[in-house]
Amino acid sequence: MIELYAPDIRDLWFKEQLLGHAQTMSYNHAYGGTIPFPEEKWAAWYDRWLIHHEGKRFYRYVKAGDAFVGEAAWHYDDARQLYLADVIIYAPYRKKGYGRTALLLLCETAKAHGINELYDEIAIDNPSVELFLKCGFAEVLRTNEYVLVKKELGN
Repeated sequence: MIELYAPDIRDLWFKEQLLGHAQTMSYNHAYGGTIPFPEEKWAAWYDRWLIHHEGKRFYRYVKAGDAFVGEAAWHYDDARQLYLADVIIYAPYRKKGYGRTALLLLCETAKAHGINELYDEIAIDNPSVELFLKCGFAEVLRTNEYVLVKKELGN
């Protein structure tokens, strides 16, 4: 069973591992690839994303049985006045359906939180564009750098 799981602060070792894994973060090559997430940053990050999210941020691990296989989140982008989705599946678990299930669960939670539209900005060479399109997102903008996709959640 795949579920979205609210991690405990002690579980953030997985986020550190996920963001530091070169193959997992290869989609982020244009922005530097891996992202350091040392333990000294955990408390402030956890407070912002899971404690005092102000309804503008949602973060969960993607969990399959007892294993963490990725992360799923959405946040409100004040500058563009829209909600952006984020799904990252740990590379060793890719191509097993976790990304699709996580994205659909993320859309359900966004809808349950009163969000009408969910977007994502995906690097032009990232194959996850196809995943988003298969999950009901539509391409609304394409540049030389990224594809902006949007899904109407039907609230």
